[in-house]
Amino acid sequence: MIEVRSEGIILESSQNEFENQAVLNPACIEKDGVTHMFYRAVRSADMHSSIGYCQLVNNKVVMRSDKPVLFPEYDYDKKGVEDPRIVFLDGTYYLFYTVYDGTNALFAYATSTDLINFQRHGIISPRFTYAEAGRLFGSSPIAMREKYFFFESYIKDRQGGDILLWEKDAFIFPKKINNKFALVHRVLPGIQVIYFDDFKELTDDYWRVYLKDLGRYVMLDPEYRFENRNVGGGCPPIETKDGWLLIYHAVEDSRVGRIYHAAAALFDLDDPIKVIARMKKPLFSPSQQWEKKGDVNNVVFPTGTLIKDGRLYIYYGAADKRIAAKSVDMEELLKELKKNTVHR
Repeated sequence: MIEVRSEGIILESSQNEFENQAVLNPACIEKDGVTHMFYRAVRSADMHSSIGYCQLVNNKVVMRSDKPVLFPEYDYDKKGVEDPRIVFLDGTYYLFYTVYDGTNALFAYATSTDLINFQRHGIISPRFTYAEAGRLFGSSPIAMREKYFFFESYIKDRQGGDILLWEKDAFIFPKKINNKFALVHRVLPGIQVIYFDDFKELTDDYWRVYLKDLGRYVMLDPEYRFENRNVGGGCPPIETKDGWLLIYHAVEDSRVGRIYHAAAALFDLDDPIKVIARMKKPLFSPSQQWEKKGDVNNVVFPTGTLIKDGRLYIYYGAADKRIAAKSVDMEELLKELKKNTVHR
């Protein structure tokens, strides 16, 4: 059994108006011995979100901005800029985040060369209604259609027929795959990946062709009881000698409501659609009081990682209220994962 060590609470909400309700779901990257953390910040007045920023040394806050680095500016993000993930690739920092207009959740990205100034590039996710997406899924394999049509029907019934395809949990691999960007995203209930040469390619025409053949690009679908509702990309993939390591979140529909777990899987280095291994049980689950009770109960939501001295530090949102961290020995994690090889 792998030992998961709690590193405790890393960041709490502050008196700053933009983050006086909650801080959660951080993106982390290290530069020159300093951990740069970008996180979802929620203000109590209207529960709208923006992206806050702080710096850590040895998991202690040494600098914290009193203003958000990204905030709602447009109609498409007027109710929130949420859940950042950050990746460094070829000299550029890519910050991916969710935009929310009160009805639709889509993903966008911004870039920086210095972790200070970010250029926003807008929405890049597909912008189709669930009705149109459902027609596109119609050419997918039967088993996949059943899973994906459930969410198409569920979300249309709850949100209305004009809601756009719900897209969250997006980020790229920190290395090109076969000389192409590889972007992880999530059409419920699974995790998928797309490949492209330039972000300008991500037009409606691109997505229309892609969604017709979505089954070819599924990295993970829910399989075990602890992920019986859905899975979602958590932290950007980590390249290891054994494959791409993905720490993801898994949602369980249980008798006490939804429970969010952290889980792990390993993928082929050259073709990350190929699953090498995945854990049959959560890596960790809500256990502390501050993970079980908060703005949303029973949530651990991993979104950022760092490796230090052979340990993998996993940063996560705890009960949608605060930011915490766990750590595991990297070799132990890989060894445990390889006990659960996927045979296809």
